[in-house]
Amino acid sequence: MHYPLSYCTNVHPCRSRNDLERIITREARSVQEQCGFSIGVGLWLPEVVISEVAQDSTVTKKIASLLADQGLQCFSLNAFPFGDFHSERVKENVYLPDWSDVRRLAYTRLCSQFLAAIVTGEDEGSISTLPLAYKQAAQSPDFSKRAIDQLMQLARDLDRLHHETGNIIRLAIEPEPFCLLETTPETIQFFEILWDTADKAGIGGLVRQHIGVCYDVCHQAVEFENADVAIRELATADIRINKVQISCAIELNKPSDEKSRQALAAFAEHRYLHQTFARHSDGRVISRTDLSQELALDPPPDWQQAEKWRVHFHVPVDADRLGPLGTTRPELIRALHALGQLPYEPHLEVETYTWPVLPGVASGDVIAGMARELIATRDLLVGE
Repeated sequence: MHYPLSYCTNVHPCRSRNDLERIITREARSVQEQCGFSIGVGLWLPEVVISEVAQDSTVTKKIASLLADQGLQCFSLNAFPFGDFHSERVKENVYLPDWSDVRRLAYTRLCSQFLAAIVTGEDEGSISTLPLAYKQAAQSPDFSKRAIDQLMQLARDLDRLHHETGNIIRLAIEPEPFCLLETTPETIQFFEILWDTADKAGIGGLVRQHIGVCYDVCHQAVEFENADVAIRELATADIRINKVQISCAIELNKPSDEKSRQALAAFAEHRYLHQTFARHSDGRVISRTDLSQELALDPPPDWQQAEKWRVHFHVPVDADRLGPLGTTRPELIRALHALGQLPYEPHLEVETYTWPVLPGVASGDVIAGMARELIATRDLLVGE
């Protein structure tokens, strides 16, 4: 790997510059110490924090120095959550503002300026972002045009930043269940529209260079997509995978088993959205926007009779099982193998942001848990 394996710091609350500095000097340093090898940090800075640090070059330089002092590299940011990702209730609010909103463009622009100033390694950075908007939310009739216009403007900004700093910063749009871009076919279709619009505007090359995909392994596994096929389809469509979120979902292999469903009910919590899908033996897939205790404990017949369920709840990537529950770790292994066939190396980032809400996990276990995930993932990559 040209780039060290990274983990996303959205697992740690970050509400101020002081929080950011603490994450770098304490949490991230501790994770690296427990790993015993050099790691990257995929920083998450909410709008209130990036607004403070990105517009003051002195502060930016201090953050870069803090990273260097700890021996940490940063080449990727998570610019998906705009607000407080550790508030009491996040759920569908994580998709606001969407990509038709000028605040989303302004926020992502600040993130790109900050990353270009601190990026280390190969002078390339990636920024993951939401898949345009939440499908269940109301969109204006001109939503698509406004979103595409803003993405094209960002591509122009990133091109200018490249010329000013020498660093290439790439946006990575992250498909997610129940969002406007959730499946690989939907993602490919959108990029065809984006490229056609950009070509007509005379900036097709800029858009192709600077805008691609963040492939979240958990998200596509929840959709019951085959990782080998999905990654091959993106490659065939010439859509660059700029970043990969290394993540696993919960898998319920026996929906008719009451003990397994009781175990699953413990994962129904009030902070994050846990989109839930069930596949029948004939290939039919049904879904709910969120996991509830009612669904787990008393599912309708068509859910109980399904072949298996998958739930968008990021669980430790080193775990094959969680008691009576399975995980989609086999899909992660297939994805890493498929990614190894690409002619370039996406940034790889472990993103188990759910440690603070995992059943039975104490707050002190987060650092050790993240280190175990990074070690297990590195072992998989070495095996490739």
